[in-house]
Amino acid sequence: MNNKRINVLIAGGGFGGLYTALYLSKFSWVQSGKCQITLVEPKDNFLFSPLLYEILTDELQRWEIAPNYQKLLLGHKIQWLQDRVTGIDIEQRQGFLATNSYLSYDYLVIALGRKTKFANIPGLEQNALTFRSITDAEILKEKLQIFKASTKLKTSIAVIGAGANGVELACKVYDKLLGEAEIYLIDRGQEILKNFGKGVNKVAKKALAKRNIQLLLSTEVKEVTAHSITLKQNHTINEYATDLVLWTGGTETIDLIHNLPCQRDDFGKLLTRPTLQLIDYPEIIALGDVADVRNNKTTPVPTTAQAAYQQASCAAKNLQAILQNKRPKSFYYLHLGDMLTLGKGEAIISSFGINLSGKIAGFLRRLIYIQRLPTMRHRLQVFKNLIFGKKNKP
Repeated sequence: MNNKRINVLIAGGGFGGLYTALYLSKFSWVQSGKCQITLVEPKDNFLFSPLLYEILTDELQRWEIAPNYQKLLLGHKIQWLQDRVTGIDIEQRQGFLATNSYLSYDYLVIALGRKTKFANIPGLEQNALTFRSITDAEILKEKLQIFKASTKLKTSIAVIGAGANGVELACKVYDKLLGEAEIYLIDRGQEILKNFGKGVNKVAKKALAKRNIQLLLSTEVKEVTAHSITLKQNHTINEYATDLVLWTGGTETIDLIHNLPCQRDDFGKLLTRPTLQLIDYPEIIALGDVADVRNNKTTPVPTTAQAAYQQASCAAKNLQAILQNKRPKSFYYLHLGDMLTLGKGEAIISSFGINLSGKIAGFLRRLIYIQRLPTMRHRLQVFKNLIFGKKNKP
């Protein structure tokens, strides 16, 4: 490499982008100033999404799971630019920003994630709440507090989608309302948690049954209004009164990714080499929800925080290798297990054939996730709160 400073642009400050930046910032070239890392992210705060549910039940505070980027990156050689990447000129190696400026790069990391996809159901987008951001969590928490203070005997809540998000959310909402709620968990499939093992599924079903959460499987949502939801079950259409509908459905590719002249899969995800580099543009690394990453070229890597965390480490090491004219290594995803929160203080942990559930699992899950928080300083602050019970922001 010549003596000019190398510019690495990281688009997106979620798990993939932020952790890649943090890993890469330890590289000697970054420490010496030979390599500049610019992280572009429009939000003020990073979100540690696996712990978002704990906001509802006051088990965690906002600052613990959504630390401010400026404070988080203090002392790290990472330039955080609070802006949004709106376009990429791959040939000129430029990233265009919402502020009508642009950044030139030598290497680019795309970790922009995906956006919520609403099913084509009348009234769904207008009347249902999502649960993907800290703002979503705070809006939902405020609504649940209003329900708790209400004189109404029973609050009726419908949760659409019986994947991990739906199951975790249903249990937390029930516990937040201290059982004073009738909750429907709705899915058009025949089973909950279809991508999880039998042990997790069994424990989750017990948690739902314990809370009298009604499972409505093989059920199609036909319409959502401000105060009702219409369902089709066994060729019969029924309307249920609801106070709140929560949508935990899928995601879709953002427009920026659609507009790139790159190879994509049927779902709009960018096709990558085993090294996470784009097939036709090796100077670009894609990871997280935007990338179609596979183990052994066949098995799709899940689009989870766990996978993005592992990809970030590989991305940073491969960028270092490329800068040193070394060969980048293939990424291999190692599934360490599954963890779900199943109500206030309770969880299921399933790892390498061992299942642990209940309060102990809830505590261990929290500890494991604290260890995965972005920086040592922030981990220690959150751990201190867990052990000593202090509830004030440091």
